Amino acid sequence: MILGKHGMSMKNNGYCGIGIERGKTEFNYWNLFRTAQIFDCDFLFVIGERYERHSADTMSSYKHIPVYSYIDIDDFNSHRPFSCRLVGIEMDKNAIDIKNYSHPQNAIYLLGSEDKGLSQKAIKLCQEIIFLPGEKSLNVSVAGSIVLYDRLMKKI
Repeated sequence: MILGKHGMSMKNNGYCGIGIERGKTEFNYWNLFRTAQIFDCDFLFVIGERYERHSADTMSSYKHIPVYSYIDIDDFNSHRPFSCRLVGIEMDKNAIDIKNYSHPQNAIYLLGSEDKGLSQKAIKLCQEIIFLPGEKSLNVSVAGSIVLYDRLMKKI
């Protein structure tokens, strides 16, 4: 394992991180973090929100995977790893259907809150946007879990 910028772990065969911009509830963070640990995510992050330990994270993921907190999308963007695709998960007219999506070797997956989605600034920073099936927004932790599962299954 190699340590990258700001101590983020990076495997020689690629790495991924996942986080939420302006998350609506702490419960969503911790559910996503627990799933991220199970699906071999390398780091977690929050943008624009403070988080504290929550009972939804029954595995205490923050003790096993680095969790970073950023003030806003600009702060996050100035600290994200080099050569890593920023992949937004959003219902957007230009998004790629996840069933046709090939995950990059190095990826950071970015989710928005259920009520507001990703900010326009975040969408502009993303190199790719993917969407999940359905006509309504999923719970953010469920959406993130599906994306991480899809990445894991397509790498096998």
